[in-house]
Amino acid sequence: MQSTKAIDWLAAMNEEMQSLKKNGTWELIPLPKGVKPVGSKWVYKKKPEIPKVEPSRFKARLVAKGYSQKEGIDYNEILSPVVKHKTIRVLLAMVCVLDMKLDQLNVKTTFLHGELEEQIYMSQPEGFSVSGKKDYVCLLKKSLYGLKQSPRQWYKRFDTFMISHDYIRSQYDSCV
Repeated sequence: MQSTKAIDWLAAMNEEMQSLKKNGTWELIPLPKGVKPVGSKWVYKKKPEIPKVEPSRFKARLVAKGYSQKEGIDYNEILSPVVKHKTIRVLLAMVCVLDMKLDQLNVKTTFLHGELEEQIYMSQPEGFSVSGKKDYVCLLKKSLYGLKQSPRQWYKRFDTFMISHDYIRSQYDSCV
């Protein structure tokens, strides 16, 4: 907040907080006895300009300090399948050979769509603690970047959605 671009960074932080609020990411509650909350931190990045498409912009992301999570307490399962490189190469080759169109989809708030199975408590974000509730913590309702189980929770949500829309998983690559 000491930089000459402090206003831009603060606007980016406010945008992130609005997104988290809109997605119902957490509920503010008093910290239960005997529970140590996971910390949180801000990660900043200046996105470069894409000429004639998008100007440069400031991006702030609130990240949970997942490195402090303890297995069996804060998470149980973290394995998330990843598509094989061979599969990507085959699909790209098919697009070229068959003169097909390829579209890419970028989900802006990917991990915020994962539903948590564990109760995770996180300290309030720096600079955004609620006055009169400084000793409260965030009971996470949705997955957040930085949590160990976030990739798995996103995969499970996406997988359930695809299967519910009659897609069939490949027997050769479980991510297809």
